[in-house]
Amino acid sequence: MLALLRSVWDEPRPAHPPPPGWRDWALVGVFAPLAVLEGVLRPELPWRFVTVAIVVGLVAVLPWRRSRPLAVLGICFTATTLFSLLTGGSLEAYTLACFLLVPYALFRWGSGREVAAGLALMLAGVGSSVLLGHLVVADAVGGFVVVFATLALGLAFRYRSRARTREFERVRLLERERLARDLHDTVAHHVSAMAIRAQAGIATAPARPEAAVEALRVIEAEASRTLTEMRALVRVLRKDEPAELEPGRGLADLQRLASRAGAGPAVDVEVSGDLDGLPPPVGAAVYRVAQEAVTNARRHARHATRIQVRVAADDSSVRLSVSDDGETGTARPAAAPGYGIIGMMERAGLLGGSCEAGPGPDRGWTVTAVLPRNGTAA
Repeated sequence: MLALLRSVWDEPRPAHPPPPGWRDWALVGVFAPLAVLEGVLRPELPWRFVTVAIVVGLVAVLPWRRSRPLAVLGICFTATTLFSLLTGGSLEAYTLACFLLVPYALFRWGSGREVAAGLALMLAGVGSSVLLGHLVVADAVGGFVVVFATLALGLAFRYRSRARTREFERVRLLERERLARDLHDTVAHHVSAMAIRAQAGIATAPARPEAAVEALRVIEAEASRTLTEMRALVRVLRKDEPAELEPGRGLADLQRLASRAGAGPAVDVEVSGDLDGLPPPVGAAVYRVAQEAVTNARRHARHATRIQVRVAADDSSVRLSVSDDGETGTARPAAAPGYGIIGMMERAGLLGGSCEAGPGPDRGWTVTAVLPRNGTAA
């Protein structure tokens, strides 16, 4: 209980309360004339001119109820309490109904300390009126029910707004992670290919000068693809430009990973099983995981001569395996995975699947991903 009370006491104010705007001044422009009109149409109103002056003055402070909720509440209750003490009665103007916005604003925009102080002030004001006989107990109970409903409404909107803020933050984080994966799986992949070709050209140039020219052609092609995909990503991020993206990669593009000539180990791709009707997100995830695994093998698998990509599908799942025959234990420690391995695991996890990367049973490195066929968790 103490922990709960302490958490309520330490509750901060919601960030960025809206300043007084045109709606607030419209509220003043409506209720101030209504208070004057009520004073004209109700000659039986006790202390009519004083009542109208107090109500009009209090209406004028309503625009600051969000930015200064406790101060506005204090002004309202102090004015009404002093009126009761000095006149022996209570304000009976119907226009006072607009002041239910004040306790609502306190619970919606006030801090925990302001809420506690405001509640104490309201209880003290009502209690003094009851003790002095200016307010009967039945009226106090009825008024408390109405005010309590207003407080509950303010509290509900407060925590609804907080839940929406948390949801927006979660969506923004997921979007940042998606963009990070896309950048790594597209741009970083092509940059890695350029680096590999440049290293191969440098290594073979003394014996085969034409190899340098061939490497430059490959680097030029990869750079062109990189710029194209970078522009596509930028169009997605810019709201003022249409996001006319190329069709997403999928299982049909797996053969692009296959190679049997040039620098680096040969890549064999084998696809088996019924892949018809596979959802596009699953196909895209299989391709991106295979692409990243092949890139890692080409960069890190020492003395590797072959990379095998195997995709097998059954009625419930799609299984991907990428393995190389390089030396075991080369610079890819499983204890400290890079962004590529993290991205592969995230892609599989978002579809309800799993992805593992580690040394192969005999030699080399193996990446294994299992995805549900329908692209959702079981």
